[in-house]
Amino acid sequence: MRIAVLVKDVPDLVEELELDESGRALAVDDLSYVPSEWDDQALEEALLLKEASGAHVSAVALDTGDIDNMLYAALAKGADRAVKLVGDYDRTMPGRQRARILADYLADAGYDLVMTGVQAVDDLDGQIAGLLGGMLGWPHASVVRDVAVGSGPVSFVQEYAGGRMAEFRSATPLVLGVQAAKKPPRYVPIARIRQVSRSATLEEVEAGAPSAESTLAVQRLYRPEAQGHATMWEGDAAEVAAALVALLDEQHLRS
Repeated sequence: MRIAVLVKDVPDLVEELELDESGRALAVDDLSYVPSEWDDQALEEALLLKEASGAHVSAVALDTGDIDNMLYAALAKGADRAVKLVGDYDRTMPGRQRARILADYLADAGYDLVMTGVQAVDDLDGQIAGLLGGMLGWPHASVVRDVAVGSGPVSFVQEYAGGRMAEFRSATPLVLGVQAAKKPPRYVPIARIRQVSRSATLEEVEAGAPSAESTLAVQRLYRPEAQGHATMWEGDAAEVAAALVALLDEQHLRS
């Protein structure tokens, strides 16, 4: 079983987010970037499959910036191979363009299972797995967990609204959008990543240019408008309790 895990870097939401001059995008050059947390879940699930079944795991990323450390971290965690798709790319590429480049690479790369995070914080549209499945003509499912591989079909659990679950089996090749791994993503220290970066090699693959895929056009971005405020009460417990009771009476919430 050969597994490709698609990983990407996303803005660190701890940072202050600013808009660019157009007001239609974030000022990406001023942000710091971290691995997508859902891609970390997909990588962890793949590594657990490797430990359980001997699968071969490759981490694959578009070269949209300083992603080398992210790929070295995947190797340090246990991935067998790290592939950087090289081209004239930037982080603001729409998901459909990103999916087309990935699909062109994956079509003939010989992977049995492609796993990616169910979504990412920079778009939250959750479309990459579905787009890849459609472009490649492979079966696909998203919001999945509990992936298992063996000599036959791949099995997994798909989550639905209201806490409902369904178990599926699918032949390969297959694309999965992973919601959560069986265990929390493993941690590797910076020293280990640096050690791997000195001994391992990232495989660079020349990939195609972004195509003119149809996409939505952003008209405006703006900060959320405050709809209310919080009241902070000071004093001892009796004073705070009295203030709370008075507020409940004022709002007619106490019978």
